[in-house]
Amino acid sequence: MRRAELNTILPAASRRIAGGAISLLLAVLSSPSSAADPALVARGEYLAKVGDCIACHSTPNGKPFAGGMPMITPMGRIYTTNITPDRRTGIGTYTEQDFSRAVREGVAKDGRNLYPAMPYPSYAKISDDDMKAMYAYFMNGIPAVTQPNRNSDIPWPLSMRWPLKIWNTLFLDSSPYRSNPQKTAQWNRGAYLIQGLGHCGACHTPRGIAFQEKALNESGPAFLSGAMVENWYASSLTADNRRGIGRWSEADIVEFLRTGANRHATAFGSMVDVVNHSTQYLVDDDARAIATYLKSYPPVGVDASTAVAAVDSSTKIALRTGPVSPGEKTYGTYCLHCHRADGKGSAPWLAPLARNPNVLETNPVGLINVTLNGSATLVIAGIPAAYPMPRYHAVLEDRQIADVLTYVRGAWGNDAPAVSVDEVAKVRRATAPMR
Repeated sequence: MRRAELNTILPAASRRIAGGAISLLLAVLSSPSSAADPALVARGEYLAKVGDCIACHSTPNGKPFAGGMPMITPMGRIYTTNITPDRRTGIGTYTEQDFSRAVREGVAKDGRNLYPAMPYPSYAKISDDDMKAMYAYFMNGIPAVTQPNRNSDIPWPLSMRWPLKIWNTLFLDSSPYRSNPQKTAQWNRGAYLIQGLGHCGACHTPRGIAFQEKALNESGPAFLSGAMVENWYASSLTADNRRGIGRWSEADIVEFLRTGANRHATAFGSMVDVVNHSTQYLVDDDARAIATYLKSYPPVGVDASTAVAAVDSSTKIALRTGPVSPGEKTYGTYCLHCHRADGKGSAPWLAPLARNPNVLETNPVGLINVTLNGSATLVIAGIPAAYPMPRYHAVLEDRQIADVLTYVRGAWGNDAPAVSVDEVAKVRRATAPMR
């Protein structure tokens, strides 16, 4: 029967119904995973939280996973992409193979190489099963958002992406995580999470001249030894007694992952996003596995095994008898109420400054930044922290901040280097206005 005859026989309404049914069928058949297993989607949601995908692929007031978050790189500013299942502006047309290639190899569906600000060298360790679950979640567990991606601000010729192919050849190990048979299952689980989905090294491992992480696992001494991240310093996660977590117990690590604070330190800077969006959701076994792995890692550096001095009470006595130096005066006016005369604060609610590894860190940029700009608020189980660090950008001058931080880094037994006015001024310029 010819098409004209069919159109004559079928009433217009029937043709519309038939056409709609065919369109619906085609949409279902073209859906990446139209009948995804709910359990698989739920597992993918958990894994996406472990990977902290939402923190980078969402803006503070934007739709989840719709992209647009600016990221500062040595070459210029780039913007994260829309990873919702929108077929026009997101990843709705990605097959599972396309998704895996983008996440684990840093290559988009259209063949473009992604910048390594996307931690695909870490995500390369993700297992096939976990990748399948994440794909199911991103295609079926979140709403599609139509939001065009924003081009980077990187100037030409630095914006050319073909050199990234060379970068991948030199620095990308695309093999998945391989268990160490000499270690326990818990240790291996912790290693898998830290080296892979958790991509801890992306922030906590220093980078080389080509922006590559100097080590991707415990075989390299630079792994997790601390690094600059934009205008913050991601502290060492090694057993360094001064600058790292050498004095932390496994329970301390689990508490920090869960709440962003413990008796030693409090999360600030970009680590707040990690706790808010990721680590607080770790199941007990995974949190303990991470702690097990981290506590097995040796200290790095000449003085990393040096014992940290006990809290010195003479500072507390000096504060009670009256300020002596400009730094003490500033501390007494602006810091004493929360951090106390003995520098112990009220952990875990108010950060201790005595023997705090972030205070003892040689590089003071993190302390300067948090003093100037404050810190985002930790939100645990939906409840915001009551005492976030305020900003003193418009309250204290560079000299005052240099003096008070120098005082803090030398009080209560602390023995970190002094902070200069030039160091404060540099961070102020780089973070004003703080985005």
